[in-house]
Amino acid sequence: MNKKIFILCGHPDADSTAGRLANSYEEGARKAGHEVRRTNLGDLQFDPILHKGYKVIQELEPDLKKIQEDMAWASHIVVAYPNWWGGMPALLKGMFDRMLLPGFGFRFKRGSVMWQRLLKGRTARVIVTMDNYPILARILFGAPANEIKRAILNFCGVWPVRVFYMGPVKLMSDARKEKTFKKVYRLGLKGK
Repeated sequence: MNKKIFILCGHPDADSTAGRLANSYEEGARKAGHEVRRTNLGDLQFDPILHKGYKVIQELEPDLKKIQEDMAWASHIVVAYPNWWGGMPALLKGMFDRMLLPGFGFRFKRGSVMWQRLLKGRTARVIVTMDNYPILARILFGAPANEIKRAILNFCGVWPVRVFYMGPVKLMSDARKEKTFKKVYRLGLKGK
């Protein structure tokens, strides 16, 4: 069954390993006949700072409105980014801060700490590159994709969120990198 897949290259530079992984996934997904929309973070124009928190909602720039439209449209969301200092790039975090607003990604229940998850019915694949061994990074610093998996996507109702790690990139041979790109291509074929 074909899916509606939104792919976000979460590296500010689409000409990167994360960008190449997003390309591989996209190629596989298109080959399998899935409907695909793609955005590169570095092409977006927006203020990444949530200046007043949710006390005063900033008007969303057109590029952030488009991300919302693509996430609402999608049945499957793919985000590929590098692990920098134990997390996602600041620009990617700023994008989520700005566009996952109350009323779009979630809604707190009146007088409660509980919330509605407004993006239910979607699944996700997170692809993370790093210059360390993923298991070592997890032991030393905790799960590198925990923030996006649990505190962002699961919080908004996206489930399941599967994570694919690639690392240590700087120590990988070209042949091993190609093998990894092919694995991600196959994930795209399956829409997983």
